[in-house]
Formats: sequence, structure tokens, C-alpha cells
Amino acid sequence: MDIKDFYYDLPQELIAQKPLKDRTSSKLMVLDRKGGTINHKHFYDIVDYLKEGDCLVMNNTRVIPARLYGSKEGSGGKIEFLLLKRLNIDTWELILRPGKKAKVGSRFTFGDGRLKAEVIEVKEDGNRIVRFEFDGIWEEILDSLGEMPLPPYIKEKLEDKNRYQTVYSKIEGSAAAPTAGLHFTDELIEKLHQKGVKTAFVTLHVGLGTFRPVSVDKIEDHKMHTEFYQISNETADIINETRKNGGKIICVGTTSVRTLESSSESDGTVLAGSGDTSIFIYPGYKFKTVDSLITNFHLPESTLLMLISALYDRDSIMKAYSEAINEKYRFFSFGDAMLIL
Repeated sequence: MDIKDFYYDLPQELIAQKPLKDRTSSKLMVLDRKGGTINHKHFYDIVDYLKEGDCLVMNNTRVIPARLYGSKEGSGGKIEFLLLKRLNIDTWELILRPGKKAKVGSRFTFGDGRLKAEVIEVKEDGNRIVRFEFDGIWEEILDSLGEMPLPPYIKEKLEDKNRYQTVYSKIEGSAAAPTAGLHFTDELIEKLHQKGVKTAFVTLHVGLGTFRPVSVDKIEDHKMHTEFYQISNETADIINETRKNGGKIICVGTTSVRTLESSSESDGTVLAGSGDTSIFIYPGYKFKTVDSLITNFHLPESTLLMLISALYDRDSIMKAYSEAINEKYRFFSFGDAMLIL
């Protein structure tokens, strides 16, 4: 398929710059694949669409303050680190800007020397492998020196950094939030539990590759970034039992989809475990485990738009996006949501 098949023209004013005061008050577009209908609701109405015995699969990753500003030892030149993936206790893969200042052996300092770093490898894609030097607890140092890495299309400063975390975030390691989950509150989850809807948690640490544009004309030629995922025995048991009993598996966000589809056997059985996934889901893909999806509205020509087009079909998704623009939906990370049934 051609990359242009996934282009749409989005007015800049529809890119949400701030989260709404009430997480659940976002608009919710409901796509019914069987009936081919589109309904406009609010996110708190999602309770009406999930049934007893269904299972929500949620990504409990937690965003770390992954953006660091420092200077190059010697010259004092200003640089920016964007942490992507922790390789061991003191070594990370990251994006470094400006890249010309980041050859092997280059050294940098942060926070008046509280944190130092040395480039030990330059990868083919331009990312760097960096070893850090510090005294104390890494998480505390990062929390005091780092900033929340909001996506580049968000220009306004976030007043409350917890609004870029889901209420159920737990396992630190993401460079970006699994944003479909931002619409949930503890109270809404409790309402779903009272209705008999189960919840199961997976972990996938979101990398900044999520926001990288597809640079090839034919999407089949695109190579996905890798991301770490983990599924517990408890989660695998809940999902497999739900499927056995005829309940639906509803993923919250594309990261949950990629996690389940990466860890499922051909018959849809989910296996517990962990690893790196570079799964690329686009139209023509046959889903093994996932039945439905809660997701936000994605960037034009993005792999995420391709994924949801695989779950429904491209024409129906592009039609829905056109209607969302006409109805002034809010787009991207702090925007409104879609439920694909």
C-alpha cells in the first residue's frame, strides 16, 4: 500500500494542546463495524458499550522524565538527551541533539556535575548508546534533572505532569504515554468492575519511534522500532479465560494491541513473558487475540493510523477521521477518543 493512502489534512487548531479538566469528558466516537455506523458520545459513556465478562487490556507503563539538558565537557556547548531505552543499570539508548557533538568518547555533564555521561556507541539510525556516571539513586537524579518529554506537536507547557500519566501507570520506562488510557479515572474503572468487566495489565514501554514519520513510499518497506514488553502469568490467564468464556478482549491503546499480538499463538492464546517487539500491523494483518480497541486520533501517515485501519478498514477509518474533523474533535495525545467495536 502507498503511504499517501493514509494522508489526511488536519487543521492545526484541532491538535489538543492541553488535557481537559475531567479526563472522562472527552468526546468518544463509536465505530460499529457490524452495522457500519458512527455515533458521537462522551468517554464516560463507554460503560454502556462494554459487557459483563469482557476484558479491558491496559498498558501500565509510566512515563519517565526522559529529556535532559546539559553541556559538552570542554566546549560547554548545549545539548539535549532524550532517553529511549534502558540497557542496564547505567547505560541507555537515546537521541542526542545536536548529533554532531556526539561522537564515541564525547563526554557531557548535567546539573552542575551531579550526572555525567559518555558516548560509547553510535548506532546506524543515529541513536547513541551512552554510559552515565552518578552517585546516588538513578531514579531520584533523573526526577530532579529530567523533564517530561511531551510530543513535538504539543507547544504549551503542561502544568500538572501527572496528566501525562494514566491513573494506573506503575512500571517506569516510557518516553511517551499510552494516551488512550489518559481518559480513564479510578471511578470509571470501578464502574466497569461493578458491571462485571475485567481488567488486565500489560507493560510496553513506548519509544519515541512512535512519533517518527514513515519515510518510505510503500508501507510494506517500513521498518518498525523495537519496544520492550512484558505480560504476567496473571494477565495471560485472565485474557485466555475471557476468550474461553466468550468475552471480548478490548485493548486500551495501540500499545496494548501490539503487546498482545506479539505474544499470542496462532489460535489467539496469550503467552506470559517478556521481550522486544517490532511488530508492524497494517491492512491485511489477521488479528489473533484483539476484538475491539479504544484509541485516540493519530497523525497522518503514521503506523498507528495503519494499525487501526487493519482492525477495521482503511476507507471506513478515513471516513471517520473526516467526520471527526467536521465535528471538531480534538486530535492526538490530549485529544478525544475512538471506540472500534
